[in-house]
Amino acid sequence: MKVYEGTIITCDKDSNVFRYCVEDKGDILHVGNELPEQYSHGERILLGDTSLTPSFADTHIHFASYALFASGLDIRNSEDLPTMQGVIKDFAAQNSDPLLVGFGASTHSVKEKRLLSREEIDQACPDRPVFIVKYDGHAAILNSPMIAMLPKTITSLRGFHAESGEMNQEAFFAVTDFATKKVSLKKTLNGMISAVDKLASRGIGMIHTVSGVGFPRDMDVDLERTFARGQYNPLQIRVFFQTMDVKKALKRKLPRIGGCFATALDGCFGSMDAAMNQPYRNDSSNRGVLFYDDEAVTAFTKDANRAGLQIEMHAIGDASFDQAVKALGAALKDHPREDHRHTIIHACLPTKEGLEKCAELGIAIALQPSFIHWNLEPLEYIESIMGDRAYRISPLRTMTDMGIVMSGGSDGPCTEPDPVFGIWAACNHYVPEESVTVQEALTMFTRNAAWTSFDENERGSLEKGKKADMVILNRNPLAMKKENLLDLSVEKLILSGHDYVPGQSMGGLLWRGITRRSRKI
Repeated sequence: MKVYEGTIITCDKDSNVFRYCVEDKGDILHVGNELPEQYSHGERILLGDTSLTPSFADTHIHFASYALFASGLDIRNSEDLPTMQGVIKDFAAQNSDPLLVGFGASTHSVKEKRLLSREEIDQACPDRPVFIVKYDGHAAILNSPMIAMLPKTITSLRGFHAESGEMNQEAFFAVTDFATKKVSLKKTLNGMISAVDKLASRGIGMIHTVSGVGFPRDMDVDLERTFARGQYNPLQIRVFFQTMDVKKALKRKLPRIGGCFATALDGCFGSMDAAMNQPYRNDSSNRGVLFYDDEAVTAFTKDANRAGLQIEMHAIGDASFDQAVKALGAALKDHPREDHRHTIIHACLPTKEGLEKCAELGIAIALQPSFIHWNLEPLEYIESIMGDRAYRISPLRTMTDMGIVMSGGSDGPCTEPDPVFGIWAACNHYVPEESVTVQEALTMFTRNAAWTSFDENERGSLEKGKKADMVILNRNPLAMKKENLLDLSVEKLILSGHDYVPGQSMGGLLWRGITRRSRKI
């Protein structure tokens, strides 16, 4: 039995802050300002200037992709294109993989203010295929050897640009499916083991991962499920299957469906293909792209809702947001469900009418506060393509006051999974009136996140009877000025009462994942 004494930030529905938290055998026995006699003999842990909170969650991460890119070619910190070419060349010299996978190309972080070209990648690596995903995760740049590998079924798709090497829309998704099949199982698993340790170092005890990028027989979905069951540490993984084929989710007995890729309704601002109700400011002929018509999206939501699945869909522009709300509304009218927890991912540019419908129907929003302060997609760029609409992005205060449940995530690898940064960003919106309080931001990454995946009875707050999934922070965030929240750091992640232990063997993980069936996914 352990007795934590100090600042206990419970993140319960009343936002209580207590003096004591008692844990035994992985469960919380007591929280309060007094310590009952029966717990007085427990091991006393004095928090001092630190604080105890529930462990954090990330409610939208492409876990397998994050794991792959975190251990691969990272060009995000290159200040100009020659430096970027040097990073590629050095990585190729040190890496023997037959296909080089990279991440982080942006027009905004380099002096030239343009993307790396196919020809420039060829100069850095002429003899092996290179696949570099853009920072927003919705486009990629390929070199000549990579393009030469592609089947004709991909080269005929919308968004395929052989001359520049840039892939957008359907071509990007197809190329991603093609490339990920070339990565070995061993490399994938090693990357996932390293990635989960990195997440834990940032206090993350639960992730909602979106999976399904075109592997044969959807093996990537099954791999993530196996990985979730096989971990030595009880870090919780909830898998969302990115498909519109409801039977695929039901076959695997998954209670949820959706995400990006096959369930993305539009693109993104970085490629100017997020679907907009009005044209982009700098291109009067462009309103972005809706990947599906209303009938197709509504048919999917009705099918999934009737099957009892929780639905999530990617929508960034206001036109796609309206499409998502309309489709979910039609599904709930067709088959009413009081506790569905359907969710729109991102909702970067929501409409007033759409938000009102979300509040009415109980549609949640899984957003990424880090987008508000994203150096790879800065405000000046958003202003240049959207004008005044840039100041309507992620209206956190408005959504909070409307009673919409918002949960916090990263969209990793697009932004780093870092709840402290997300909390800071949510409290320091560039439209000050749309900022939330520190307590509200903490709740987005704890209690609301647990609620979003039906985990609130076991996790998300420090309350009697719940699992002792907790984080010790170096300071008390509630006593800090919101501008200084980046000074917070995670000192320890505790899951089911035990300190997180990094590092685990691949063999042991696979054996547990194959034989263990009790762990919730």
